[in-house]
Amino acid sequence: MTRLMYAPSLPGFSTTDGLDTVINWGLGADSTAYLARMLTAPAAHDIDLERTAVLYMATGSEWPETRLLVEEFMLPLLREHGVRLVHLSRNGHRKEDGFTVLDDSRSPEQLIARGPWTLWDDLESVGTVPQQAGTRKCSLWAKGAVGDWWLAQVFGGRPFRQVMGFNADEAGRCLRDETASKLPGRTGLYPLLDWGWGRRKVEEYLLARFGVHWPKSYCTFCCFPVSMGALPAHLERMRTHPDIAGEVLRLEYTAMSLNPNAKLYGRRSLLEFFDRARSRDRACLEAFDRELDVPWALYRVRRLFLVSADGGRRPVMRSTERVDIGRPRQLARRLISVSQRHGIDVEHDPVYGRARAWLSPRGTARPMAEELFAAAPARVIDKQDANFEPQWHALTSSPTAQLPLN
Repeated sequence: MTRLMYAPSLPGFSTTDGLDTVINWGLGADSTAYLARMLTAPAAHDIDLERTAVLYMATGSEWPETRLLVEEFMLPLLREHGVRLVHLSRNGHRKEDGFTVLDDSRSPEQLIARGPWTLWDDLESVGTVPQQAGTRKCSLWAKGAVGDWWLAQVFGGRPFRQVMGFNADEAGRCLRDETASKLPGRTGLYPLLDWGWGRRKVEEYLLARFGVHWPKSYCTFCCFPVSMGALPAHLERMRTHPDIAGEVLRLEYTAMSLNPNAKLYGRRSLLEFFDRARSRDRACLEAFDRELDVPWALYRVRRLFLVSADGGRRPVMRSTERVDIGRPRQLARRLISVSQRHGIDVEHDPVYGRARAWLSPRGTARPMAEELFAAAPARVIDKQDANFEPQWHALTSSPTAQLPLN
């Protein structure tokens, strides 16, 4: 196993001279079907395995059955053919933190699914969940950016081919990938599209090849099953893994404590789908109870909703500050007591413990600001966007909190 640390500014990685093809492997059915079929006759698919590397970007939250299938069926196949498999991960939130090569081997023994800094770490540290709106920012952050860093190190502008596992039902993704890539020398290849293999054909091939149904590969806390029409299957997957369900429920509950709009599925939260009256749901909710049995914190949260010079919407700016730590009931009692003395209403969830007091609710039109105090699991770090305080003071008449909590 080779574990190397890189930053984007380092010179090229000389030990990969001669490499000219890279295959992105997301562990899901599509890219797995391509790999499995290609390895039956690499030359017939215009692949020289000596000049090829398979890239896996470790997001950190693969489903257990995906890891098991990969290690049972695919890693032996890669070892048999001497395929070079490179595991990559981020080192931290910022681009300047660089990335880590978790493993670089032609005889991989295990899937390394977690690196120094994962997408879960990133979301939990700032108290948010993946966003459905716009591009798939989480995928670009945890996969696309990591792979591009490595490719820039390795090729340094030299020509190379990158095989992407988009199936024939995803022609739009192929087009977006082809037009969005800015890496010099890159040529994108989309073999499943060329073969006419849609999702059904991919699944049929893997079932015939390995005798198993290959499930979708996505993070346990992904927000897209609802938009893909796969929410019922996703919830069943949760019920099969109640401990995972409990973790994801905590992630969402923490995010919603700081921002009621941070529901995992847009208009609906994951918690809404579970009922203690159902035994399998009860196991998930009991796991959620255990996840909440940790130190909590009281946070001061401020947000700014500003406009640009041309009247457009600017990204929301946020300041999060931890002002106390304790147990949820203790913090709730404190917030309720102080708020009542100042005539401020408090939202209180007696079931799970959240308490939230709005000092300045957001308005209906930009520019506007909001300020609140909220109790939540103490997983969120203090963080403030650059230039937040001057912008806050310019827009509001409340340079300090109105409640004497800090």
